[in-house]
Amino acid sequence: MTAGTEYLRVSDLHSFYGESHILHGMDFTVRRGECISLLGRNGAGRSTTLRAIMGLTGKRSGSIMVNGREVIGMAPHRIARLGVGYCPEERGIYASLSCEENLLLPPQAGSSGMSVDELYAMFPNLAERRHSQGTRLSGGEQQMLALARVLRTGARLLLLDEISEGLAPVIVQQLGEIIRQLKERDYTIVLVEQNFRFAAPLADRMFVVEHGQVAGEVRQHELNDKLGYLQEMLGV
Repeated sequence: MTAGTEYLRVSDLHSFYGESHILHGMDFTVRRGECISLLGRNGAGRSTTLRAIMGLTGKRSGSIMVNGREVIGMAPHRIARLGVGYCPEERGIYASLSCEENLLLPPQAGSSGMSVDELYAMFPNLAERRHSQGTRLSGGEQQMLALARVLRTGARLLLLDEISEGLAPVIVQQLGEIIRQLKERDYTIVLVEQNFRFAAPLADRMFVVEHGQVAGEVRQHELNDKLGYLQEMLGV
């Protein structure tokens, strides 16, 4: 468990898509340099939580504090400028651009963004494919590119949505190693994962989400004792 200062606080967060009330009072905090995971069944509200933090849902209420600033009323581009990076499940790779062009596209929101050379050192697969078109990259390479693109912006709070989904085990293993490296570099990470086995070793704390609320919290050192509870809640 990381004894850092609080970097993200979500309090009584409600969120809507049109008339649909998805989040019913989400509450959790993340400390600087910590990795937490939001676990739960499909439709529990985990991905909506990330989208709501970025201001990408419809109406929302409650409080979202990022590094001491209230962002509940801010537009997504202003939230991004505070150093929040969102890696959506659909990845959003530009098919007509090369791997490197995709990487160079986003504006830098902070001074701590990684250089292209640093990113190629962290993601050697992308260095090899730098001139390949976005459509020619494998699913795993596209996921790495989506994550690398966020790191180039200078974001320090990473919201990662299902980054291991549908990928070969060797790629999932590589992504896990990259997240460990990012934790060592003091990045703050919120993982939304269906893949419990991927998330569990990486997360300092896990929050079980059910019906748009946090139903329970499991800390890394409690994992073995609470496996039965997690299996029951997640159906794994």
